[in-house]
Amino acid sequence: MAKAKRRPAARQRPTGPVKASRALKKAPMKPKPKATDKSKRTADAGVTVPFTTYAGEDLSRLRIGVTTMGDLLLTARDRDPNKLALIFPDAKFTYGELSDAAIRRARSLLALGVKPRDHVGILMPTCPEFVEIFFAIMLCGGVAVPINARYRANEINYVIENGDLVTVVTTDAVAEQVNFVERITSAFPALAKQKDTRNIKVKGAPKLRNVVLFGKTKAPGFITQKEFESAGKSVAEIEVHKARLGVRVRDVGLMLYTSGTTANPKGCLITHEAQVRNSIALGRHRYRLTHKDKFWSPLPMFHIASVLPMLAIFDVGGTYLTMGYFDPGVALKMLDHYKVTATYPSFVTIMQGLIYHPDFKKSDLSHIRLMNSNFAMQPPGVAEPIMEAMPNALQVGSFGMTEAAGTVCTGAASEPLSARITRLGKPLPGLRVRILDPESGHDVATGMRGEVLVHGYSLFEGYYRDPVKTAEALDTAGWFHTGDIGSLDSNGTILFHGRIKDMLKVGGENVAAAEIEAMLQRHPAVKLAQVVGIPDAKYVEVPAAFVELQPNGKATEQELIAFARKEIAGFKVPRHVRFVQEWPMSSSKIQKFRLRTELVKELKLT
Repeated sequence: MAKAKRRPAARQRPTGPVKASRALKKAPMKPKPKATDKSKRTADAGVTVPFTTYAGEDLSRLRIGVTTMGDLLLTARDRDPNKLALIFPDAKFTYGELSDAAIRRARSLLALGVKPRDHVGILMPTCPEFVEIFFAIMLCGGVAVPINARYRANEINYVIENGDLVTVVTTDAVAEQVNFVERITSAFPALAKQKDTRNIKVKGAPKLRNVVLFGKTKAPGFITQKEFESAGKSVAEIEVHKARLGVRVRDVGLMLYTSGTTANPKGCLITHEAQVRNSIALGRHRYRLTHKDKFWSPLPMFHIASVLPMLAIFDVGGTYLTMGYFDPGVALKMLDHYKVTATYPSFVTIMQGLIYHPDFKKSDLSHIRLMNSNFAMQPPGVAEPIMEAMPNALQVGSFGMTEAAGTVCTGAASEPLSARITRLGKPLPGLRVRILDPESGHDVATGMRGEVLVHGYSLFEGYYRDPVKTAEALDTAGWFHTGDIGSLDSNGTILFHGRIKDMLKVGGENVAAAEIEAMLQRHPAVKLAQVVGIPDAKYVEVPAAFVELQPNGKATEQELIAFARKEIAGFKVPRHVRFVQEWPMSSSKIQKFRLRTELVKELKLT
């Protein structure tokens, strides 16, 4: 069978986690071919992969309903403006209130010069203002770029420059010891010297025009919230609607940065169609959510696992509950008090936080009818107390990624319990999954392991400003090569077995080993660094570093860990550092698995 050639880089669009929780088990596979070996990295173009469905999921009855993310919110407001849309531990908003706030914020963004397709960053913890700005950007026809709130100054600098952000909206609220004003100012020292805050010019971010600071603080170079809101009064609301009505569903509306095997994260370009359709497929069709449901997710708004469930419940006119940061005691009070019916905790740190909290057994969680619990990926001891506390809940697993606008596969009510707690479900309606032998480029037999490929409407448009990485990930037949190792059972249900990519999964966050290695190698005493993932009871996996020092170089484990804490987000910091004089080698490469094996043995980890 003839094989399709990979899409040439020149044909990529110029503007071209959410992984599911992952196991540590290594799959017995041949090494993945290099990206330059295009013939072996491309799926068979002529193969037809059928849709895999659950009993009762009649594809002939499903209809494609899609709109922009901005109009999704306004449509919910039109149905019932007084219905509660958004609940925080200390605040509530109806659809009417949230829509009005988003329109006001959109007027202010237009006043600052934001135009259709402009990239606007949001650097905030999850809060009402984040949601308002998120939808405001959509209404303006812009591209929302949520920035990981745990990023350090150099990481923020990279995203703002690489993402061509024209405006960044941040806050003076200090969350979990993070001061965003300090971090942005550290990233761009020239910001404090700017006199015209609407039209700043700072080295390293040529597209950046202004930075808005929410709160009561005044900081040099920032536009205050008062000035931002005052500017919006000069723009008529009709201008927002003119911009909104010009947005196409195939326009990119969201760019989320996700770590890969390169030193820096990549910006995933997600269209309105991809995100909205995937949210509808998950919520309306697979989860069967209605306007009566209350859907809780504690994931931060810069994560696809927050955007996806929020849009899913807004699509049906239900209520979304979230929080600024995960506090298990507060979470249990919300679940109990508001009689939450659906939850999306997903990751081990959240699940364990709930069941080990002293209020867990005292909380009434019997009204929860659905939970994305991912028991197939959870450590022992999690499933039993959750199922006992939520006897009426349908427990499902899921497999997904940022590049596919969130969930690709998830369980359903028609699936037996034994499958739902040991598998990660079937593809959502309209998506296809196949398992390829990365060496031959052909599909493997049922039950055999290979690289997971995804095809369908929800795929991203590419990695921003990176046509090479885009061409490596997306072939001409439209299949996304995930780099994940999986298998399909005889029912077409997916199992996850590990990663081909040199990636870590730290408490649900994607972390590139290369990023940590590059950071450590900036230390003057370090000659070479290699990073591996080791098992961890709380985070499933954490980074550990192996370091070769420069001749006559001196550094301690504590010194390198302290150096890392100043440079990168806390979840990326190596928990252990070991010094190496001679690397274990194959014919040409360092054998990381041997490094990991020795450290796991030393630390007596399982």
